[in-house]
Amino acid sequence: MRETANQFIEAGWDVTVVTIAQESWERDSGVDPTLLEQVDPRIEVVELPLAREDLETDIRLYDEERALNPNGWVARLRRRQTKPFPEPNFGEWRGDLEQAVLRIHRQHPVDLLLASCVPYVNLAAAWKLWEEERVPYAVDFRDGWSIDVIEGIEAFGRASEEGRWEQRVLDRALTLWVVNDPIAEHYRKRYPDVADRVHVVRNGYDAESSPDRVHTADPVSGLVFGYLGTVNFPAQHLEAVLNAWRAAREKEPLLANARFEVRGHIGSGADRGTNRHAEILKQAEADGVHFGGPAAKSEVASVYAGWDALVLILIGGHYVTSGKVYEYMATGLPIVSAHAVDHDASNVLQGHPLWTGAVGIDEDALAGSFVKAAHMAVETGAGTRADAMAHADRFTREALMTVAVRNLVERFEAQRGAQDAPGPEPGGTAAAAPGTADMEPLTEKSTVAGGSTS
Repeated sequence: MRETANQFIEAGWDVTVVTIAQESWERDSGVDPTLLEQVDPRIEVVELPLAREDLETDIRLYDEERALNPNGWVARLRRRQTKPFPEPNFGEWRGDLEQAVLRIHRQHPVDLLLASCVPYVNLAAAWKLWEEERVPYAVDFRDGWSIDVIEGIEAFGRASEEGRWEQRVLDRALTLWVVNDPIAEHYRKRYPDVADRVHVVRNGYDAESSPDRVHTADPVSGLVFGYLGTVNFPAQHLEAVLNAWRAAREKEPLLANARFEVRGHIGSGADRGTNRHAEILKQAEADGVHFGGPAAKSEVASVYAGWDALVLILIGGHYVTSGKVYEYMATGLPIVSAHAVDHDASNVLQGHPLWTGAVGIDEDALAGSFVKAAHMAVETGAGTRADAMAHADRFTREALMTVAVRNLVERFEAQRGAQDAPGPEPGGTAAAAPGTADMEPLTEKSTVAGGSTS
């Protein structure tokens, strides 16, 4: 989202980003304030005073009902939240988001709104601005709404309230962005009339996150494997990876004194850093496992520079890619995949010369992948490492978003041109693209992007 906003600025647009207060992000999943340094200073950021009530940890602020029956309180909260919009935790934000975009439009006329999800209640703001002011909009779904990308199943039916909202909004959208081909195919099949407006816009990676040089492996002092990313996978998944690591160290001399470093946030809300995952990592310290906490964006390149191989631990399968896979490829380091075989990350990694392959979460097979990566780290030459880094070149975030924003702008301008064109000759026909039939004349070029700047 940061790169999207920056690319609109580069294309000559005025950009206003509507988001929530930084304290609200901190309460939820933590923030990396160094990312804000990369936001173009010409971008106006409007922070709304919205926060998730259920993540409040100061018990002095609890009323008697919440203190005596916290589970009942949360259940009633969920029911209340989904009345304005069918989304737990965020549905009650609808009114504030709608009023924010209307207020901005009346102060400085908006030509295009890009709704970035999650939360999906952002769609309500896009629809409100269209409904009242006929401002065209695009949708950036990333993982999509009507598909459970983790389980690989439909999240809700088309006749449900969520389904009706999704179809209503997508019918009028200029463009729908999703993160990979399997999700794009889901939406093309679900809404055939929208198929030609569904585009794959991959996450990619920031070029500055790649180390300038590859770490020289030194098995005498100990190889270092690393995982960088949010620890958001099941505890059993983490245990399987660490069991495989232990087995590999026991049978492979190159790994006898190796270390496995884990960096990133563990959990969210009140459970962040104090959960079963943290206990598992603590218990594995005897096996050379070390948890180093989150890494700021400015530190990422140096973190990778100190490692000899990477461990890609991911949830989900066919419909999940993850953004981290692109960054991992760009390091030129061996990559151990600890995820389902039928995972979209496997598609992205095909052809990467230092990938050990997808073997699922089988502990014996994973142990073999650790051994294979250790040998790659020690035996691979500079040419192969360069080839591995080149494999990721086409996935730089700047390159991907430059194309995505350009394509969206071209579609916007084409539809504006179609709207301004003279009517058909008598006896002729006219076809209006979805979302353009009753658009009002547009004014100065500006865009509102709903979502997070972090």
